[in-house]
Amino acid sequence: MTDVERLLRELAPQVLAALVRRYGDFDTCEDAVQEALLAAARQWPADGLPDHPKGWLITAASRRRIEQWRSETARQRREETFVLAEPPAPEPVSGVDDTLTLLLLCCHPSLSPPAQVALTLRAVGGLTTAEIARAFLVPESTIGQRISRAKQKLKGERLTNDQRPERLAAVLQVLYLIFTEGHTASSGDALSRVELTAEAIRLVRQLHAELPADGEVAGLLALMLLTDARRPARVDGTGALVPLAEQDRSRWNRAFVGEGVSLITKALATTPVGPYQLQAAIAAVHDEAPTAEDTDWAQILTLYDLLRVVAPGPMVTLNRVVAFAQVHGPEAGLAELAEAAKDLAGHHRVDAIRAHLLETAGDTAGAREAYLAAARRTLSLPEQAYLQSRAAALRP
Repeated sequence: MTDVERLLRELAPQVLAALVRRYGDFDTCEDAVQEALLAAARQWPADGLPDHPKGWLITAASRRRIEQWRSETARQRREETFVLAEPPAPEPVSGVDDTLTLLLLCCHPSLSPPAQVALTLRAVGGLTTAEIARAFLVPESTIGQRISRAKQKLKGERLTNDQRPERLAAVLQVLYLIFTEGHTASSGDALSRVELTAEAIRLVRQLHAELPADGEVAGLLALMLLTDARRPARVDGTGALVPLAEQDRSRWNRAFVGEGVSLITKALATTPVGPYQLQAAIAAVHDEAPTAEDTDWAQILTLYDLLRVVAPGPMVTLNRVVAFAQVHGPEAGLAELAEAAKDLAGHHRVDAIRAHLLETAGDTAGAREAYLAAARRTLSLPEQAYLQSRAAALRP
């Protein structure tokens, strides 16, 4: 990604927020912003960045929005494209970052929770429809329909801070999914997308500053920090994936570990326990262990048992299997996995965990077959390479 592409991705939600605040009508404003971004992508690399990139984009998008309002004829659209090719004069731009407010709009109570998440991932997180579909494990066409219907429902809505408490749960879910996609990209040749994890952390920090007494906001921030702390050690010098147990822990971001542990310790002691806090507590147990062998798996299993009660789900059950096997042995873990796999048939993580447990139990042939099955089912190239290397190491 070039510097211009990175800047446009960063500014896009802020420009969209400014237009929706000014004009309303989410769908039309998004179209105008997209055309301004295309004009900038063509012009800025050749002519250099304008003095005020955000103002340039807001002005260009505003011109396109006004033109759309006046007439939708093909002639006027061509004229506007010509106008966009000329650098618009910068206008005074507010220093306020509207990204969080845009996120709250995307979580409008008139939208269903799945539509809230899908629209926000698209508008604020910058994920494609395909990436969102993989995050939800549903068809791409389903996500496309959700986004289209959500934008239609938001016609005429303007940005406000009303009803923030009832939208907070959806906001946290959205930010969690943005972070998850950034931490382990669902497809492509890169293991992670740092721009997404950084944006998710930035937005949760902003939320935490506004809602310091909310335990789940603190828990989510802690979870992100404790997870992102390991990022420097997740790949080796060749870019190959390094599993948690084999990572060089001296490379972990100790500032993030310390901040995350402090946040979750305070939240658990002072607020009602929620799922993000429990996940953060699990991450803290991992991060505080000096070595992989020192990990307190019994404590992690207890936390997963609590999480399964507070926020049950197939992925929680699957992650619990790993902890269960560490405490009770691989054979017991395989029995638990057989039950958990019923709700996640075809997911590559089921095969990857089965492969690890079979390898630990001494069934190298079964482990090799399961590693290869997992490699076939993941769209992440680094994960494919790692799983294939594990299978190759078990050749007879």
